[in-house]
Amino acid sequence: MKPSTLVEEARTVGFQPGERNVFLHLLTACNLHCRHCYINPPEHGTNTLSLDTAQRWLALFARPDRASNLVLLGGEPTLHPDLAAIIRRAKALRYHVTVDSNGYLFHDLLDKTSPEELDYLSFSLDGPDAAVNDPIRGEGSFQVCTTNIRRAVERGFNVSLICTVSALNIGQVARMPELVASLGVRRFFMQVIGLRGKPAQEEAIPASGWQVQPEAWFAAVPQVAAEAARLGLHVVWPKVYLAPEDAFECAGLAAENYFIFPNGRVYRCPLCEDFPIHSLEIVGDELRPHPGLNEDRFFPLRIPEGCVMNRLLQPDNIAYGPDGRPLHRISCCLLKEELAAGKTA
Repeated sequence: MKPSTLVEEARTVGFQPGERNVFLHLLTACNLHCRHCYINPPEHGTNTLSLDTAQRWLALFARPDRASNLVLLGGEPTLHPDLAAIIRRAKALRYHVTVDSNGYLFHDLLDKTSPEELDYLSFSLDGPDAAVNDPIRGEGSFQVCTTNIRRAVERGFNVSLICTVSALNIGQVARMPELVASLGVRRFFMQVIGLRGKPAQEEAIPASGWQVQPEAWFAAVPQVAAEAARLGLHVVWPKVYLAPEDAFECAGLAAENYFIFPNGRVYRCPLCEDFPIHSLEIVGDELRPHPGLNEDRFFPLRIPEGCVMNRLLQPDNIAYGPDGRPLHRISCCLLKEELAAGKTA
């Protein structure tokens, strides 16, 4: 089954030259201990950015003449006591602002910001009920998250929901669209598990235990997307596997993506975040190239598997035939597909 034929109405969201996406981790602390968390404290630091530092770092990546996309992350970003002030400063710098939360919404965030200041409030939920979600994300997290989603929707915030698809929940992901629609959410994101952070380190579940095989991905995810669209949701999910006619394109070359951590490391490729091979670093108030052999040196390379970084850092994601050739090519992990509300396969 070819990936390109699974959802005929789906559109690949190509990279736009000059598009700038800034992913700023304000802290790495979190109240939950999600089993698939990609945060790696030895590589990302354990400090919390001060309000002043966060504002200065935002200014480093802002463009006065054009809007940029900003995602504020953690750990859990609502643990930051000055998150509302950071949101306001980001809007003043012409950012389109999203906060990615685990749903606990600390420091009364809904009372301290507004839908006019915060463009999107995104919640993470990895199962259609507590029985599926909580063993992955933490006891009680399903109830807290869904309760706060309803509160945010009632207050008029633009709310989206992210589900990380892995071998632990792919058998239940078909039940997610009905839940998402019932919560009043209108944007639904699915993302594939990355073998980094805890999934790369957890001995109890080897990489193969997290990994979603191509057959399972194609059998589940496009159909879930189609059902979500039928229920009135705008759905976005990763391309993952390229069809034979698809050209490989690296986001590190085609767009501007910056993944910024509290220790000042700035990556261009999220697959590299477990290693000290970041392209850039913030020193004082300056953004400087990081010396040495780093991620950006690999972006121009072309290999049969598609993504060089995936081949180097996540080789378990690629299967090979008896002749040693890869059975499929991996797209850039930032390449997405989308299905508009009302579209069906």
